[in-house]
Amino acid sequence: MGDRKKDVIRETDAKAIRLAKTLLRSARFGALAVLEPRTGSPLASRVGIATDIDGAPLVLVSLLAAHTSALLADPRCSLLLGEPGKGDPLAHPRLTLACQASRLERGSQAHARAERRYLNRNPKASLYAGLGDFSIFRLEPQHASLNGGFGKAYQLERLDLLTIGPIIEELTGSEQSAVEHMNADHLDAIAIYARHFAKAPGDGWTIAGLDAEGIDLVSGDNICRVFFPQPLVMVSELRPALIAMARAGRAASEI
Repeated sequence: MGDRKKDVIRETDAKAIRLAKTLLRSARFGALAVLEPRTGSPLASRVGIATDIDGAPLVLVSLLAAHTSALLADPRCSLLLGEPGKGDPLAHPRLTLACQASRLERGSQAHARAERRYLNRNPKASLYAGLGDFSIFRLEPQHASLNGGFGKAYQLERLDLLTIGPIIEELTGSEQSAVEHMNADHLDAIAIYARHFAKAPGDGWTIAGLDAEGIDLVSGDNICRVFFPQPLVMVSELRPALIAMARAGRAASEI
């Protein structure tokens, strides 16, 4: 019986990791499951989602919410990501992460970075993000379960989901200026990223975030993820990568 159960889990490969990171980076919301302090019972709530520059999920929650007091009492939690489309909702991919939550201290560099990235992704949250009863929690992935559709189950580890290395700190200092520059002066290139690389319909795309592996694009309530051909090793590679992708997209559209 145990062998049969083990056979259900496929070997984790690059395609599965790419799908998991796409679900993580493109999530607008998720179902956050915590342990209710008084009873120990599971408690699930819908929360808005962004990601830190390394890929860890970020949530902005009120201290008045039941799930916030639960996280403060016990940081163990689970996060379900993945939006169902037409037809059978179980036929669409989803990702469940087992995490340890940590509340980010206001005034810290970690909080400043997380708040900036969260508000870039969820600008309407600026109406309440600064209120005293709201906090940002970083959800540290421990491991994850990916269901890519019927018969496509995978187990992923922390390093399958996060980007590590010196590039993380290097990008932190230059990401926002690069985002603002691209959104102010290069909307034509951003439209190419969305149409050519993400196959995303519609207009009005802007950049919400840049990281070592790719670009997060937003247009209203729509979010899409574009990966670089190769992960960045140094910050100096960012501009050439963006230029090369814009040129490749233009060339492909002219064929």
